[in-house]
Amino acid sequence: MFPSTRAFGFVSVIVLLLLGLATGSEIVPESSSKVTNGSPTLPYTHTVNTSTLTIAYYDSAPGNTLAPVVVLVHGFPYSIDSYVYTAPKLTALGFRVIAPYLRGYGATRFLSPATPRSAEQAALGKDIIDLMDSIGIKKAIFAGYDWGTVAVNAAAALWPERCAGMVAANSYLIQNRNTAWAIAPPASLATRWYFYVFLTPQGYSALANDTRGWAEALWSKNSPNWKYTQAQLDAAVPAFQNQDYVNIATNFYRNRLLYASGDPAYADLAYRLDKQPPIGVPSVTLDPDEAIVFPFTNGSSTAKYFTGPRVHHIVKGCGENIPLEQPQAFVNAIAEVSQLQNKVN
Repeated sequence: MFPSTRAFGFVSVIVLLLLGLATGSEIVPESSSKVTNGSPTLPYTHTVNTSTLTIAYYDSAPGNTLAPVVVLVHGFPYSIDSYVYTAPKLTALGFRVIAPYLRGYGATRFLSPATPRSAEQAALGKDIIDLMDSIGIKKAIFAGYDWGTVAVNAAAALWPERCAGMVAANSYLIQNRNTAWAIAPPASLATRWYFYVFLTPQGYSALANDTRGWAEALWSKNSPNWKYTQAQLDAAVPAFQNQDYVNIATNFYRNRLLYASGDPAYADLAYRLDKQPPIGVPSVTLDPDEAIVFPFTNGSSTAKYFTGPRVHHIVKGCGENIPLEQPQAFVNAIAEVSQLQNKVN
């Protein structure tokens, strides 16, 4: 919740109250969503070329140079539809909302067949900056969960001048590759079983054979109490039909476990991330208390990585995909980080 009822910039707590702070309050204007197979979806509205990709993205207010921008980054195995309830709520608060498909998802495509299909953390972070450059956005709030947290962590740490604030589930997921094989407790390894399955040829072929089945398994296992609908799952499946999806999905884990080298184009950025640089921008971090892969904490274990204002919340009764499970909690965090930014300024 909010630390005060004082007005902050363009965001008003009164507006939030009118929208309904209860998690169950979901307002989806027709202009920002469509219904596919019985479930609302967040359609991509634009594509833009960077030096590496054609990025497909949702933009709630294209051409609006006055509204504050928030970039919403999804995870695996999900899509921009994770933000189908979050995006309209943020738009109603005055934000320009941009939600890109990650490389290897949806209509995002590599420009060249020769480009390594790398999902390393440096590439994911740089894609955010490249997208902003290509559409003329100087500064934005970065927000994400799962892979999206890796991306927004990297972008906020390496390009703080482009980041107005950060919202991140599980706080800080920038990896030092030098400790990739550090001894971990058996219980921790057991919850990350699929990381290791994707190192194998069988894991690769299994994902290629049944992307929907894998998504269903991981949604269920990583958020065991989430009552998602089959229609919600069906809405995400088209994002997995990208020709590079399997390569990107498996490379993410292969790279983090040192079974695949990174793209040389990102070597300098990758080295800088190995130092686990701190995040100095205003940040709100969220730990869902029912997530399996990264058990929730009180935030103290990652405090050393935040040198700027930081507020940490535990999201109760929620699994991995906070924006889709509890969209208002994610909206609240973005509004709160905007308030922190205004205090700093």
